[in-house]
Amino acid sequence: MNLINYITISFLLFVVGICGIVLNRKNIIILLMSIELMLLAVNLNFIFFSVFLDDLLGELFALFVLTVAAAESSIGLALLVVYYRLRGSIDADLLSLLKG
Repeated sequence: MNLINYITISFLLFVVGICGIVLNRKNIIILLMSIELMLLAVNLNFIFFSVFLDDLLGELFALFVLTVAAAESSIGLALLVVYYRLRGSIDADLLSLLKG
């Protein structure tokens, strides 16, 4: 397989993530999963180009993006647990009630 095939796979994963965000605005868990899918598609691009160009910088940057993605998902899930304990349900329409 050449680089174009790998970029196409990464692009399709990114499009699936965008569709998950655009088509589903009610479920916050699916929104977080879609964001993670988009970040993983970007990481695949970094790794593909790193291997293609024979450079380790892309792999290092992918590792940093994975670290940020893990922190984002853990903080997001912690906020969802606190919100569920306060409100009793997780509804994306009622998140505007959190404004101060």
